Amino acid sequence: MNTPSPTHSADFAQDDTISRYFANVYKWMTLALGLTTAIAWFASSTPAIYNFLNIRPGLMFGLIIGELLLVIYLATRVTRMSYATAITIFMAYAALNGVTLSWIFQQYTSASLLQTFLVTTGMYAGMSVIGFRTKRDLSAMGSFLHMALIGIIIGMVVNFALASPMIDWVVTFGGIIVFAGLTAYDHQKIKQIAVSGGPKSLAIHSALMLYLDFVNLLILLLRVMGGRR
Repeated sequence: MNTPSPTHSADFAQDDTISRYFANVYKWMTLALGLTTAIAWFASSTPAIYNFLNIRPGLMFGLIIGELLLVIYLATRVTRMSYATAITIFMAYAALNGVTLSWIFQQYTSASLLQTFLVTTGMYAGMSVIGFRTKRDLSAMGSFLHMALIGIIIGMVVNFALASPMIDWVVTFGGIIVFAGLTAYDHQKIKQIAVSGGPKSLAIHSALMLYLDFVNLLILLLRVMGGRR
């Protein structure tokens, strides 16, 4: 009888650790996406809520700032908080994001939302596999993509004043490329986190990273593919 070598046993144990970590990460990412979708649909289909939000841009701006603060807090303190606290913050962010994204269900047809969701899922899955399977270190690409993301954000802010169609399309297509790349990069990074270990709350931060990649990719693809009502 052949006895597995120590190397093969170690590889098997590492693969099992990675698989269990990703299963936990995807579980929380999926729950967060479901919560965001449910709240966005409910808010958009309830006239009293949607009209209340629509005539109060200051409130929506405040909610967006609140989302940003939650993301920053979770990202900077994740290693010092409990698993339950990390989950609570992540779910609170997902809920707030559902409120601020309720406009999607009002502006786009159900058919185009479904079509774009399927395209996003396919693109996201493809980039996930690339990031998970590639042996190439994507760190340099990740640094470039994060700098490009800052440029995209600046371009969006500037275009609020200029309202340039050309800048809008550059920002949109540039954003799609950036978040597709970040999907691959984040999967490789999360794989490394799974191997290196750490507090259990890191899985929630990992879920947040993948959640943000998916949601932003979906929103940007809607700007290209979405059919307006």
